[in-house]
Amino acid sequence: METRVIVVTSGKGGVGKTTVTANLSARLAMEGFKVVAMDADIGLRNLDVVMGLENRIVYNMVDVIEGTCKLPQALVRDKRVENLFLLPAAQTRTKDAVTSDEMKGLCDSLRGEYDFVLVDSPAGIESGFRNASAGADEALVVATPEVSSVRDADRIIGLLESFGKRSINLIVNRVRPDMVRKGKMLGVSDVREILAVDMIGIIPEDETVVVSTNRGEPLALSNTSPASRAFEKIAGRILGRDIPLQDLDDLEEKGLFANFIKLFGRREGRG
Repeated sequence: METRVIVVTSGKGGVGKTTVTANLSARLAMEGFKVVAMDADIGLRNLDVVMGLENRIVYNMVDVIEGTCKLPQALVRDKRVENLFLLPAAQTRTKDAVTSDEMKGLCDSLRGEYDFVLVDSPAGIESGFRNASAGADEALVVATPEVSSVRDADRIIGLLESFGKRSINLIVNRVRPDMVRKGKMLGVSDVREILAVDMIGIIPEDETVVVSTNRGEPLALSNTSPASRAFEKIAGRILGRDIPLQDLDDLEEKGLFANFIKLFGRREGRG
């Protein structure tokens, strides 16, 4: 298959995009695909910790770009999941250490050898995000059902569209159906109406996510929690399978903050 390079991004930090990157990478590898999870958050890397591979890093992406090592030397193989690799970010450098052209070249060098490259982007709209997006064909935008997160995601989607990304899909993370039903949290339909892109997944609030992150064991390695099953379904949708969005009967209810849509100034184009 043709290599698919997908940037996983968000406007607001702390919404779970690194966890999403780690778990979708693991799940796709478990499906038999050859996958690279790339940490593009230079200076603030965390993907290695979430994947439990921090103690095995020798080289990083900046070493590859600067010619200190070859690309295969920097890739860390996950011993638990066949076909899963990590390309770590540099921890002691700044985001200026890599340009958009260099990031694109790095992604292009992985094409043909791997089926999927998932790029964990730094939050925000500065150079780190632009560099992480440079080599990607597709984007997954992660948001939580909070007004600030959704508003920032709206800005990110507008930028991705201006970059010419051909496929932009939304993941709504940390959804609590009980709060939605009580009108204390944005509903999934609120978020979809505001952002106006295809939704590829809904991940419920799940305390096992924190446990798995602390242990460096992606939830995708098991099927024992609601979040792990959500990751499995999202991976299936990425692969083109017809999997209905889960729990829509609970999650489609309008939340208390539906009137906040007016804050976003939705028009034909994004401002």
